Amino acid sequence: MAPAPVRVIYRKYDGSLHWHMRLARLGEDEHGVWLGAPAGSQAQRGAEPAITFDQAYVLLIPAGQARWTLSCNAAPAWTELYIDITTPVRWTDQDTVEMIDMDLDVIRYFDGSAKILDEDEFAEHQVRYRYPVAEIEAAERTAAEVLRAVQQYQEPFAEAGRGWLTRIP
Repeated sequence: MAPAPVRVIYRKYDGSLHWHMRLARLGEDEHGVWLGAPAGSQAQRGAEPAITFDQAYVLLIPAGQARWTLSCNAAPAWTELYIDITTPVRWTDQDTVEMIDMDLDVIRYFDGSAKILDEDEFAEHQVRYRYPVAEIEAAERTAAEVLRAVQQYQEPFAEAGRGWLTRIP
């Protein structure tokens, strides 16, 4: 019997529902729990209509108190890696994981170039949601650290995700 799908829930700082989806549990390694979605999988932002992904991807729910999640995408995605900067990820039960999206994202394109996205949204939401200074500093520090690791191809931002992509049924 296959394990139950994992419900992944990203929220905004005010608690409102952001991206959410159900993904297959592929396994676990020293980096954390790897979840997978075959091409044709769907995700939904809040109550908007679901979107369908043309490509397979894996999502790493990192071990420990990391403040990010990592999506490693198969072609023809527009990015190879997409890292959401979040509050610490927490498992609310064995099949549900939640985190608050802190707006900043780190991406790496298939050509190897990388950058931080959504700094404008982060600045706007600092005012709208009244982010505490400690959360602002943690998000900025995490984004900078993750960008360096992505640019230097440090694991799990190098080859780890590629191996897990091959395990998607």
